[in-house]
Amino acid sequence: MGLIVFFCPWSRRARAPPLCETGRSERERERERSRRNNGTARGGKEEEEQQQQQRRRRDTGLPATSPGGVWRCVFFTMEWQPDEHGLQQVLQLLKDSQSPNTATQRAVQQKLEQLNQYPDFNNYLIFVLTRLKSEDEPTRSLSGLILKNNVKAHYQNFPPAVADFIKQECLNNIGDSSPLIRATIGILITTIASKGELQTWPELLPQLCNLLNSEDYNTCEGSFGALQKICEDSSELLDSEALNRPLNIMIPKFLQFFKHCSPKIRSHAIACVNQFIIGRAQALMDNIDTFIEHLFALAADEDSEVRKNVCRALVMLLEVRIDRLIPHMHSIIQYMLQRTQDSDENVALEACEFWLTLAEQPICKEVLSGHLVQLIPILVNGMKYSEIDIILLKGDVEEDETVPDSEQDIKPRFHKSRTVTLQHEGDATEEGEDFDEDEDDDDDDTLSDWNLRKCSAAALDVLANVFRDELLPHLLPLLKELLFHPEWVIKESGILVLGAIAEGCMQGMVPFLPELIPHLIQCLSDKKALVRSIACWTLSRYAHWVVSQPPDSYLKPLMTELLKRILDGNKRVQEAACSAFATLEEEACTELVPYLSYILDTLVFAFGKYQHKNLLILYDAIGTLADSVGHHLNQPEYIQKLMPPLIQKWNELKDEDKDLFPLLECLSSVATALQSGFLPYCEPVYQRCVTLVQKTLAQAMMYSQHPDQYEAPDKDFMIVALDLLSGLAEGLGSHVDQLVARSNIMTLLFQCMQVQDTMPEVRQSSFALLGDLTKACFPHVKPCIAEFMPILGTNLNPEFISVCNNATWAIGEICMQMGAEMQPYVQLVLNNLVEIINRPNTPKTLLENTAITIGRLGYVCPQEVAPMLQQFIRPWCTSLRNIRDNEEKDSAFRGICMMIGVNPGGVVQDFIFFCDAVASWVTPKDDLRDMFCKILHGFKDQVGEENWQQFSEQFPPLLKDRLSACYGV
Repeated sequence: MGLIVFFCPWSRRARAPPLCETGRSERERERERSRRNNGTARGGKEEEEQQQQQRRRRDTGLPATSPGGVWRCVFFTMEWQPDEHGLQQVLQLLKDSQSPNTATQRAVQQKLEQLNQYPDFNNYLIFVLTRLKSEDEPTRSLSGLILKNNVKAHYQNFPPAVADFIKQECLNNIGDSSPLIRATIGILITTIASKGELQTWPELLPQLCNLLNSEDYNTCEGSFGALQKICEDSSELLDSEALNRPLNIMIPKFLQFFKHCSPKIRSHAIACVNQFIIGRAQALMDNIDTFIEHLFALAADEDSEVRKNVCRALVMLLEVRIDRLIPHMHSIIQYMLQRTQDSDENVALEACEFWLTLAEQPICKEVLSGHLVQLIPILVNGMKYSEIDIILLKGDVEEDETVPDSEQDIKPRFHKSRTVTLQHEGDATEEGEDFDEDEDDDDDDTLSDWNLRKCSAAALDVLANVFRDELLPHLLPLLKELLFHPEWVIKESGILVLGAIAEGCMQGMVPFLPELIPHLIQCLSDKKALVRSIACWTLSRYAHWVVSQPPDSYLKPLMTELLKRILDGNKRVQEAACSAFATLEEEACTELVPYLSYILDTLVFAFGKYQHKNLLILYDAIGTLADSVGHHLNQPEYIQKLMPPLIQKWNELKDEDKDLFPLLECLSSVATALQSGFLPYCEPVYQRCVTLVQKTLAQAMMYSQHPDQYEAPDKDFMIVALDLLSGLAEGLGSHVDQLVARSNIMTLLFQCMQVQDTMPEVRQSSFALLGDLTKACFPHVKPCIAEFMPILGTNLNPEFISVCNNATWAIGEICMQMGAEMQPYVQLVLNNLVEIINRPNTPKTLLENTAITIGRLGYVCPQEVAPMLQQFIRPWCTSLRNIRDNEEKDSAFRGICMMIGVNPGGVVQDFIFFCDAVASWVTPKDDLRDMFCKILHGFKDQVGEENWQQFSEQFPPLLKDRLSACYGV
């Protein structure tokens, strides 16, 4: 099953650093500047160049000059001047581009594309921006923004004279009297700089820094605005040898302006320095104490933008230079408590980030304990919807299910490729997925991605994980008041608080849950949609506890009410209920089997009710149900309910429709669960998946050969199709044989396995499918093994964890089918596998898969693998001691026993680890138990009774007792 799109009342977007466009090769800057005859005539070479330019324009089918000669080159004067008629044309174009009429906009776009053929068009644009002060500001600014887009797209094609004219105009007019024009010029400067021009525009930074000293406010402010944008876009470059480290001059310069009389200048100065905190720029580290001192001096600044930047600086310093803040921590915390309640929400939001960051620091508990009594009410208060939130969220609209979704409501959704995990894992660990920074979905989707409510809730969540039940004395009195409050906004915030503390304070909350859970279930019927939706989410946070109680107490009433909410008349509630139900499915698993008929009736009914966005979440809920109840879904009654609407949707969607992603993921889970029950539906599904893979590969090939003629394919279609084929192979087993026989899937798979590009997920899914086909229909795989094995060997690269994991697993499955015929391929993979198992910090799943595969290689080719036994036996034993008994573990341990038989010396140094691994078995098969017995007694006999006694004294008591009871040693 792919990634569940979870409803979450807050999800924090990682703030990505601005992309910095790297430069092209340095162009020659020396050119002749003097013109003869006052620029009235061209001679020799210039005339020839003009004629060539005219010819080039004729070749493109465009006029050599537009009416009025606007595109006639006039660089032979000392300073470029526009043609008046041409200038009027440009101005008209700029006016037209502000028209709301679509046809006019399209005509403007076509005209712009034509005019971009003429480099001197860009001179007209900069002229309008910087010189035409009689024009209105929006038109001038628009001219600058069009020029900025041209710079981004075509700057390398600008003639040197055009580029120089633009750069000079920018610097000459950075102090324009209009804030809008100054800002536009700043954007233009930083766009040029980001095209690699910082290296080839050496006068830029010195000039901007010098202009900061100007007595003219506009010049100082405009220069600072441009510098701030450059610092944002090129922070690493400014601290590099490539530019001779200009920060050494810039940082002290910026610090001087922290005391400037203008709040706007003070704000710019802090914002500039802030860009270098996270990267620990040396110039800033050298001035860190001055910086912090200056920040403290601005703490009570009357300007909200200054306060916001001070808060942002302190939050980042907490992350990278906490050592410098610790002496002042009490004062900083008091300051942040005030600022988190700032009347300006942007300031409050920046300050609230402080608590999130502090919670990640080891000193959090020590420094914050004494302040919880003040902090907790502030965070709780910040979790209420503001009036503007409610208006934006249409909080008064209760029923909107018939209102069509707008396309911008539907966030891009990315398929999570199949990663093969072993079927022997213990209970899944609970992950705090609701607050992952890369989580893709928000509940408040019409609001900004990150606001005070969400930040306060996330801060309370992380602090609950730090302080655990110590938080409850501060919270419970507040909760009691909030949860039963007559005002819905306050009650809603109380339910959010209860959900936020669920993970951290679960133990302390348990005594209150028998009263609280029924109250929350009651809130699922609240007349306010926003209360119903948050109640869904909070209940999902306590699903683990609900499932641990007798089913009739809480599970059954919760499930019944959630299913009603899945059919709610409000789209937000539908979404929250679907997501909460998916969480309940994961927790309850087979506990849901008695209610399957009722659950399926509801989910299938929702198919006809849901708009586009929630339909995608419904697929997740169905797929999660299939994952959770497994083969219990394989009943004719359930298949008859579930499959027709899924197949109907499948038939409605075109091959290029991205809604196929969640549907394919859903069908993959359903196919795996239904097993033979999926047979009546498998052929068209299988064929379409093969077609999707084939079409994507063909498009990728055409794009690689002719990138100017073809678009790059969306490889997610291929990845999802490969994963569904894996689901079919796993679910149908040997029944997939006929489908494989009648298709070219093995050829396509070979091509997919070789895709070496920015999407390792293609290989990841390919290796998963290879492993599943190996298990289901090996006769079709076997003829390809000689081609596949070298590719698998080269992909044993732990830099790509999931690719490496799936390749390792597939090799293990191939071993079990090939037997002794695996011998020619052992050396292709063995060294890499041994390297991976010895690698520090390798993820648990990859370690376990690697150990299983090494064991299986040793099982089928013991003579080839046993010589390396000593190099991997210790990490091998520690990797597999914690997994449950199953077939994979069985085959791996048989392999290790056979290798010890060939090379007993290889295990001697680490024999205690082998003993510990043997003791991890609960019920090994009789012949495997005999193998263990033989090795243990052989070792004991070889070293002698006395030495064995000394050796076994090192054993922990539990291990000693277990070996004695099970194996008589």
